[in-house]
Amino acid sequence: MTTVRNFQSSDFGRKLVDGKVFMAALLGLLLCAPARAEDQPVHWLHAGAMPPGAIGRQRLMRGGPLSGFCQPIAIRAPQGTRIAPAAGSTFLPGQKDQLQVGLTIGPVYRFRITEIPDHPGLEVFPTVELVDRLYPPQGQQLRFPIPIELTHEELVSAAEGRFITRVIYLEDPGLAPAIARENQEQPWIEARPGEDPLLVADHLGRPMAILRLGGRVPENHQPSDAFLYGSPPVQVYAR
Repeated sequence: MTTVRNFQSSDFGRKLVDGKVFMAALLGLLLCAPARAEDQPVHWLHAGAMPPGAIGRQRLMRGGPLSGFCQPIAIRAPQGTRIAPAAGSTFLPGQKDQLQVGLTIGPVYRFRITEIPDHPGLEVFPTVELVDRLYPPQGQQLRFPIPIELTHEELVSAAEGRFITRVIYLEDPGLAPAIARENQEQPWIEARPGEDPLLVADHLGRPMAILRLGGRVPENHQPSDAFLYGSPPVQVYAR
């Protein structure tokens, strides 16, 4: 996937390459206002500035095999970083470097990122909102998770008060930008000032997930139910 980062699936008439799915993501730093109404396609109903969860809920209203489907997500972070999902009124023990979980469309999921290299004690609490799913071969869902990468630069920027929105989308091969995939890193492009990253991602492919970094931390280190978005159930897969 591309951030705007991209994911390919046989359901969309795209070929799986060597048993892998490539995703892209659109990166929006300090998310600005949505594009002007006259610049938007008439079918577009969503904007990146909508409240977390609103886009996923509206997506479910369109019907189809979406409700209740547990979509695998692979969250990757710099080596040594620990990633933990919310559960109940707290967070589960974190896993280092990578966490693979199953999420559903609609809810907002909160995560805690700790042990960030060169920044002892630093904690970041991103959210992930799933807005679409993949359609892998039967029984092979875990082979094709939606990848979400957290870079060291983004984690530090979020901790310093910047708000980062990343839209992970399944690329349209005919529109995919020529971005080098060095060391298998998830390719990304940056939205220009004033551009809505969700709108750009929709133009380049099919938006799959929205990552939001920065802006909020739990008060007194005690996460509230509102901060955790009700802690929707999450499926944690063994590594």
